[in-house]
Amino acid sequence: MVNFTRFLILLSLLLPSLASASISDVVDSVKSHFGSDSGAMSSADFERMAMQIREKAIQQTRPPTVSIPTAPVVGFGRYPWHRNIMTTIFWIGERPTARNPVPNNRSAWDANWARNYGGYDNPDPRYRDPRTYAPRGFLPRQNPFYCALPYCDVSRGNTKAEVKSVVPWFRDCFEKQGKSVLKGRWVAIHHGGRTVFAQWEDCGPFRTDHWQYVFGTQTPRWNLNRGAGLDISPAARDYLGMGKNDLCDWKFVDAASVPDGPWKYYGDNNTFALLRKGMNLYQHDRNNAKRSPTTTYSTRPSYSSVPLSGSSAGVRVSPSFGGQ
Repeated sequence: MVNFTRFLILLSLLLPSLASASISDVVDSVKSHFGSDSGAMSSADFERMAMQIREKAIQQTRPPTVSIPTAPVVGFGRYPWHRNIMTTIFWIGERPTARNPVPNNRSAWDANWARNYGGYDNPDPRYRDPRTYAPRGFLPRQNPFYCALPYCDVSRGNTKAEVKSVVPWFRDCFEKQGKSVLKGRWVAIHHGGRTVFAQWEDCGPFRTDHWQYVFGTQTPRWNLNRGAGLDISPAARDYLGMGKNDLCDWKFVDAASVPDGPWKYYGDNNTFALLRKGMNLYQHDRNNAKRSPTTTYSTRPSYSSVPLSGSSAGVRVSPSFGGQ
């Protein structure tokens, strides 16, 4: 059998490179490092060892825990709440069904959504990490806290005519024709006394033209899912404690109003992950560049909540991120 000391040495050598590898790649790497000793282990033993190594690698890539902040969120009341909206669950890689006829391998703004995310965002709780709310088995390359609303600002490669007048942040974010000013914007979603924060990454459910609801006062139009007007990811569902489709409140929030929480952990599209890398948001996340945090960030969720603007919806407390 393989010497345990050699296993520990191998583990320390492989950790930096295996966080984003597949299990089969890890198995091959383990076998190549053990060489002739590998004959002493069965394939099942190697796979178990590979899974342990890879899980350890993923754990080491997660941000460190920091102290819980206590200052209130700033500027949370800029946009109005949409109340009692039927909310459904969707996920990257979801196959089409009678109630969801569009596959989720691509989004309204990303033709390679599933590939860019890094894998199948399995909604089954057994395959999700209860600490980070991310899928098990791979490190997501985009924020697992995502949502969809029934409006798209781009059609046939052009920006729709009404976008300039209906999107509140159009002037801050518009760069060129055909480039979305909506993708990645932050949304607060409230249910059952908890508030989660997610990025707008797709359009739906069912419609892509209902700006009168998304940016106005209309209610969602009736559809096969009881008039659903919001789709949320498995990570957002789990944070809110939703077991199935249910009513939620939601509103837009500027990045400066997004408090600390697991929604800041991962993603090449994540405003806060980009800031940790020192990226220029005007180049890499223009839709969230204005009024964004510029000084500090934190990653540990706070489980207390405070009422804001007389609203029954609570939000986790957070440091003040700049002025607003």
